[in-house]
Amino acid sequence: MAVMYKSTRSALEPVTASQAILKGLSPDGGLFVPTEIPSLPASLEDLAPLSYRELAYEIMKLYLSDFTEEELKHCINSAYDSKFDDERIAPMKEADGIHYLELFHGATIAFKDMALSILPHLMTTSAAKNDIHNEIVILTATSGDTGKAAMAGFADVPGTKIIVFYPKDGVSNIQEKQMVTQRGDNTYVVAIKGNFDDAQNRVKALFSDKALEQELAAAGIQFSSANSINIGRLVPQIVYYVYAYTTLVREGKIKAGDEINVTVPTGNFGNILAAYYAKGMGLPIKTLVCASNENKVLYDFFADGVYDRRRDFILTTSPSMDILISSNLERLIYQIGGCDPDRNKAFMTALVNDGVYTIGDDMKVGLKDFVGGFASEAENFAGIKALYEKTGYVIDTHTGVANAVARAYREKTGDMTPMVIASTASPFKFGRAVMGAVAPEKVVDDDFALIDALSATAGVKEPFAITDIRTAPVRHNTVVDKDEMEAAVRKILGI
Repeated sequence: MAVMYKSTRSALEPVTASQAILKGLSPDGGLFVPTEIPSLPASLEDLAPLSYRELAYEIMKLYLSDFTEEELKHCINSAYDSKFDDERIAPMKEADGIHYLELFHGATIAFKDMALSILPHLMTTSAAKNDIHNEIVILTATSGDTGKAAMAGFADVPGTKIIVFYPKDGVSNIQEKQMVTQRGDNTYVVAIKGNFDDAQNRVKALFSDKALEQELAAAGIQFSSANSINIGRLVPQIVYYVYAYTTLVREGKIKAGDEINVTVPTGNFGNILAAYYAKGMGLPIKTLVCASNENKVLYDFFADGVYDRRRDFILTTSPSMDILISSNLERLIYQIGGCDPDRNKAFMTALVNDGVYTIGDDMKVGLKDFVGGFASEAENFAGIKALYEKTGYVIDTHTGVANAVARAYREKTGDMTPMVIASTASPFKFGRAVMGAVAPEKVVDDDFALIDALSATAGVKEPFAITDIRTAPVRHNTVVDKDEMEAAVRKILGI
């Protein structure tokens, strides 16, 4: 049966995968979810020998069922190529009894590359399949990584523009440098005076503005999204959890059928939702450990079923997780609420109007696969330092949150099921914070001198993504108030 996509907020007719990718958001403001979660396409023994590209095709063809074999393989082969510095694409490293799934070997040294390398190809293929000739404008908000990875993917792709909004004081120096030096005549970067949630909320409002949509259509333009709310982002992420499992089987660390636990450093909930979908396909994941930093809205939700964004927003050294509105959680809420769009819409309306919603006891049963945990800044730093001193392995601050939470979970529960941590960024992307944890005496003011020190400390060569921005000129320097985002978009598009 072909998998279609329906909205989480109304009973609109389901759409094909390619249509959902092009739209990004449903017209009613809901997120697209698959009409069913397909089963794994073969036994785990049969999947284990496959390369990343081969496995990606086997998994993604189930969700993108209106793509031909030729179309999908073209997208996969175009994405997972020499831009990744490891032919395995997502290698695994074992350190102190935990397996780290390294998702940062792409062009921008963060896990967003895993999906954003393929999204432009999925999107342009989808446009051709649906006879769309409008210019596609990717409109996205970023807490640091999505923006750069999306721009790297879409740069100079014909028929597209990409506009990225980021919080001016809410990303690392390296993240900002990566964005403001981005090449490509169709790329635009705008800093806002506000936080990530401000940027994301206004991007969503632009997508939902019917009058603006009509105005754009008259100009031959349509919006689409590169945020993790786009199913073209979510589906490719499912692949690497299956690949992590088959890697452990292939390396003899587990037998096919053995259970694993997975810990994911979580902000917008897309990455861990992909693991949840993988479990739903039959991947033997026992527990999904949702790791939060001090913005622990998700930890509190998994503890008591109350999602409450009415709290102080804390800037941490894991900025991609500094989020109080985890957009992809809506897909889980819809699922555990019996796939009832009216019930889900009521929760989302309450979140907007009141800043809080509480799920019923019947829905809490649906959270049984999850355990929440959080790590303070001090716990994060202590864990990074301890891992380095024990093994020499250096992790970034987002992976550090997951590391601290995973080890605390093991200590509290005694559950020693093999643990996989989604390692979501290179330590070089957050060099100042990482060096502050492992060797504070080597912290210097100059960012690139700091990178040199980190390279020597970790015994790892500096990634090309860092080398590239050392001398790259700043191309984007626009800063606006959060209420001026629509005006900025209009100026860029000339409408």
